[in-house]
Amino acid sequence: MIMKTFGFTLVLAAVVGVAGCNKPSETAMNTSGKVAHGHGHDHGDGAHDHSVKGHSHGAGPHDGTVADWGGGKYHVEFTVDHTKQQATVYIFGSDEKSPSPIDAKSIELSIKDPEMLVTLQASPQVGDAEGKASRFIGTHEKLGVVQEYAGTITGVVDGTPYSGDFKEEAHSDHKH
Repeated sequence: MIMKTFGFTLVLAAVVGVAGCNKPSETAMNTSGKVAHGHGHDHGDGAHDHSVKGHSHGAGPHDGTVADWGGGKYHVEFTVDHTKQQATVYIFGSDEKSPSPIDAKSIELSIKDPEMLVTLQASPQVGDAEGKASRFIGTHEKLGVVQEYAGTITGVVDGTPYSGDFKEEAHSDHKH
């Protein structure tokens, strides 16, 4: 299983393209580069700069870090609960706010530092169609480390592999 996951990750890394949200010709294997903060904490101000390569992702609906999947066809939002040592990734459509349930039992979260690979299991939300999920949850002891994370979220939707890079950044009102 580890070799299968590792192999899948290597294949995804080898074919990842770099593109922005609004490039309709890009349909899969897109990374978005540098994105901003997202720990799922409520800062109360709602004003964070989440700029990405000339365009802006607002904070995700759960105050998380947003990344592209497929040139903006999908968006993924990374949040972490350090106390529970748990990461949650939400799948959204092109509008970055409407849940977009996918037919997948799991997706992968790869964090660079501290290095870890976490399999996030489907955890359907209210309103998700039978057999589909727009939320994926996984735990790892290293997620208990309070810091800004960077990594890649990968998954397969209708047979098409998707990948999106994210990077949390500290804000003046919230540092780890």
